[in-house]
Amino acid sequence: MTDAGGVEVNRARLLAGVPHGFLGRRGGVSTGVTAGLDLGRRGQADISDELAENRRRAVAAVAPGRALATLYQVHSAECVTVAAPLDDAARPHADAMATDRPGIVLGILTADCAPVLLADAAAGVVGAAHAGWKGAIGGVTDATVAAMEALGAERGRIVAAVGPCIARASYEVDDAFRRRFEEADAENERFFADAGRAGHARFDLEGYVAHRLAAAGVGKVETLGLDTYADDHRFYSFRRATHRGEADYGRQVSLIALSD
Repeated sequence: MTDAGGVEVNRARLLAGVPHGFLGRRGGVSTGVTAGLDLGRRGQADISDELAENRRRAVAAVAPGRALATLYQVHSAECVTVAAPLDDAARPHADAMATDRPGIVLGILTADCAPVLLADAAAGVVGAAHAGWKGAIGGVTDATVAAMEALGAERGRIVAAVGPCIARASYEVDDAFRRRFEEADAENERFFADAGRAGHARFDLEGYVAHRLAAAGVGKVETLGLDTYADDHRFYSFRRATHRGEADYGRQVSLIALSD
């Protein structure tokens, strides 16, 4: 973890040398229940001054001077290739991006879902994915790897990191949820643990996403082991805000770009 002008930047060892960062809530200008570096838009068509400043601070902390590309995330397995700065007012409905353009920084927003950053530095290709449980089981990381390959990356040379997300200890699900994963692959049973009450289990989203990356042939995978739900001083969490009955929740951003 490093501090860049007050912005907390969590970095992955495997992505050393690649401009990247998994940011939290520290270092922004938002106030109230979402105080900090909140990047959520809440459906607004125009970017507010507060959001614009948070975006500026986030990019400056990781990849100064790059054009920020974000998505209208819909919990899908869709990945888009970014060849030029995206029109912010018409963001693609997708949950992952890949690019080989050094002037662009890819940004993924999360609030318990797993942010995944990927790079093949030799090929000059990076990717970023938003892996909630729907996207994860649907294959959003597989789609990202495929999009990176289409730009010249080699999956065995790709390294990936799974950033702050809700941890198994904090993620209780019901039996219907568990069955969905076990019906897809019986071996997925290992990503569930007893929740201490009938009809419920705890799900290891981080472990499952790392497994999907490895199964896709990604060369090396790193998990940061940071629980968004448990650490309210550092991270935003949709589930925590819901359990507390809070009126709103924030979203943190994870960024990756190519070196100049």
